[in-house]
Amino acid sequence: MAKALNKFFKSESAPGIILTAMAVLALIMENSPLSHIYALFKNTPVIFQAGNFVINKPLLLWINDGLMAIFFLTIGLEIKREIIEGNLSKPSQVILPVLAAIFGVLCPSLIYSYINFGTPAIHGWAVPAATDIAFSLGILTLLGDKVPKTLKITLVAIAVIDDLLAIIIIALFYTAEISTLSLILAFIGLAFAILLNKKGVTRLSPYVVLGLFIWGCVLKSGVHATLAGVALGLIIPLKVNNKYGFPPAKTLEDTLHPWVAFFILPIFAFANAGLSLKGLSLEDITHPISLGIMLGLFFGKQIGIMGLTFIVTRLKICSLPKGVNWLQYYGMALLTGVGFTMSLFIGTLAFKNIENLYSVRLGVLSGTILSSIAGIIVLTISNRINAKKNKVKKNEV
Repeated sequence: MAKALNKFFKSESAPGIILTAMAVLALIMENSPLSHIYALFKNTPVIFQAGNFVINKPLLLWINDGLMAIFFLTIGLEIKREIIEGNLSKPSQVILPVLAAIFGVLCPSLIYSYINFGTPAIHGWAVPAATDIAFSLGILTLLGDKVPKTLKITLVAIAVIDDLLAIIIIALFYTAEISTLSLILAFIGLAFAILLNKKGVTRLSPYVVLGLFIWGCVLKSGVHATLAGVALGLIIPLKVNNKYGFPPAKTLEDTLHPWVAFFILPIFAFANAGLSLKGLSLEDITHPISLGIMLGLFFGKQIGIMGLTFIVTRLKICSLPKGVNWLQYYGMALLTGVGFTMSLFIGTLAFKNIENLYSVRLGVLSGTILSSIAGIIVLTISNRINAKKNKVKKNEV
């Protein structure tokens, strides 16, 4: 049993499976006699006070503003690593994922905006624009070794750029009234962190202390607190080694990854995926917010990525990843419609009304489920076709 559990938690599919399990658990609790316990969990008040500095929020907001800042810190670390030494370090590797990610954000947003044009709900235009890395990669990994490694790398690259675009969108469009003093203090904290980097400081503790200060200031500034995590992740040194011979950024990323994958994202999914199905009707599904998100995730993502890829390959600007055919690439494009974590997160920023948040959850879950099923079907068909071709070739030999 211990060996089996160890093998499971080391697999690439484990985070996606646990994320799904926690979302299902939230749905079960919300639609059972345990719903009051689920509500109590989310609304439990948590207070932090240091002198006149007070943060008084329900547990749900501590998860969304606090724990998710750590998630965004890992995104910042990951983006920096990919750009400096990873899959985005060479221009030839960047062109297709960057263009695909941009159009993969643009098309879902346009579909949502068209459906909700002229209404206050237009504010949620960015909800279907995001891709969930853990969920989508987990699904792709479950399909086994028959899926080309280059396809997985392409999906990760698109999702990383997608996250970067989502961060920019959050900073520009989902920021409340700004407190100038708090923002100035946050920038001072960032300046000190940059100074530590320039001085070659490789111990993580000073960055962590500054990170907590920056997070508190950003939280009070009106800019969403998770952006503090991204900024800090981009500052922590990657090119210099600590006394143990490892870059601080890589050390921190490796340390945080299991906590993010197996605790932070699952607890976020559990707290935000609860959707009451009592009295669910066709009218709920066709509500402009739900419909815009669902169609944006399912159709917008695949149209944006496939349309752009077709154009740039025909113009010979770039080509499909090595060893990947069009059917496999289409299956991957479908999986980018798995928005889940990031889509739910942006939804909580875009809407505060309970009814609108219900529509957000319904749209995100339905769009994610449709994209997952369609992606699995297309990639399974592709695997079978390739298996038959390989069998024919062996027989010919």
